Amino acid sequence: MHPPSAQMPDGMPVIRTIAMPADTNPAGDIFGGWLMSQMDLAAGNVAARRSRGRAATIAVEAITFHSPVYVGDEVSLFATLLSVGRTSMRIEVEAWRRAREGEETHKVTEAIFTFVAIDADRKARPVPPEL
Repeated sequence: MHPPSAQMPDGMPVIRTIAMPADTNPAGDIFGGWLMSQMDLAAGNVAARRSRGRAATIAVEAITFHSPVYVGDEVSLFATLLSVGRTSMRIEVEAWRRAREGEETHKVTEAIFTFVAIDADRKARPVPPEL
């Protein structure tokens, strides 16, 4: 994983959303669970596309919350496929924030998600070869 920096990754984010008041914790900051769920959605999108079907989260490792997200922030999630096994995929996800009125960006969270490709019966299936 990479230390926080002010330069977002190249390319398009998998998800871009706005942090809303309903997503806050009792202290008024964006709830870490909301951010983690957005990261899981981003990783899941990459896993579904690569496996060309359903995939399920089986592990999250090394999640690090570098700094808070605030109401109104634009949150961009970037996901990178790190490796593919027989049935599993490891995906690194970075979450970046940009204040609504500004241009400066900050990496706020990062983690590695492991997904397993599953069939209609929710049993592990091989990840097909790349197209």
